[in-house]
Amino acid sequence: MALLLAFSSVLLLVGPALAQSPDMSYGDYMAQLQACPKECRCPPSFPNAVYCDNKALKRIPTIPPHTWYLYLQNNLIDVLSTDALRNATQLRWINLNRNRITSEGMEEGALAAMLRLVHLYMDDNLLSSVPANLPSSLEQLRLSRNRISKIPAGVFSGLDRMTLLELQGNKLQDDAVTEVSLKGLSNLVQINLAKNQLTTMPLGLPITITQLFLDNNAIEKIPADYFKGLPKVAFLRLNRNKLGNGGLPKNVFNMSSILDLQLSHNQLTQVPMIPSGLEHLHLDHNQIKSVNGSDICPVSADALEGYVTETAPKLRYLRLDGNEVKPPIPRDLMMCFRLLRSIVI
Repeated sequence: MALLLAFSSVLLLVGPALAQSPDMSYGDYMAQLQACPKECRCPPSFPNAVYCDNKALKRIPTIPPHTWYLYLQNNLIDVLSTDALRNATQLRWINLNRNRITSEGMEEGALAAMLRLVHLYMDDNLLSSVPANLPSSLEQLRLSRNRISKIPAGVFSGLDRMTLLELQGNKLQDDAVTEVSLKGLSNLVQINLAKNQLTTMPLGLPITITQLFLDNNAIEKIPADYFKGLPKVAFLRLNRNKLGNGGLPKNVFNMSSILDLQLSHNQLTQVPMIPSGLEHLHLDHNQIKSVNGSDICPVSADALEGYVTETAPKLRYLRLDGNEVKPPIPRDLMMCFRLLRSIVI
């Protein structure tokens, strides 16, 4: 009885404050807590969140209507039905990581009514295709470590708010990642295609991309004009591919936007030409035997004579460990890259 009175006192204290909230009235607050599924947790201090994670659930329980954040990760769910979330139309965030949902188990339109959904997490499921009929409000879609081999044409149509797409650890081949399959992602900033089955640089990426991750594929060559269609790329990761000297045209990285370039664990025997604005360069675990600062310096010797910080090459971090390069560091390298603060050999 004492415990009940104490709980009632807490509600009396919390209730009026919530009643003044534009997001949830006191009546909605009480209804939300009372409708909490018995399999889940609904913290009174965070009434918009429903925690149903790590419960060995095989189906999605009925979710209260004022839920914004829904945590369903680490369960045994294999179907996402149209009825499962029919009342929870205010959802902003759904975490379905580490379940058993297949593409066949994704009923058409299961998420179509979620007009406020911003984040959808479905890593570590059994999807074979990117889900269709996603809400236009979506900004981040995470589908890593599924079995995705297909991106249906038009699947991203209307998703012009999406800024992040995670597809690493799937079974995507070159013909799956095309301008047609990615059409609609007109504001995408980051795409992760690492650990797939790509042998060529993906075509048709949105021009808005600033972060491109292609690690752990089998890419052997970058076309000379590839980055002319990606003028905003600042972070490029191509670690653990099959890139040799012949696969890198001389000025392929001549981009004013690029800040971080990672080419670790490839088959390079020479340091590639880099732009003067590059700040971080990862070349560890290749087959490089020597580094000639004069050959790779992005500015002329005359420019170095009139050295000023504003026009000097911006390289600050260089990794060369795992190659055949031996100390000491060549003097001409330091003369060119005078802002270098860390070199790993």
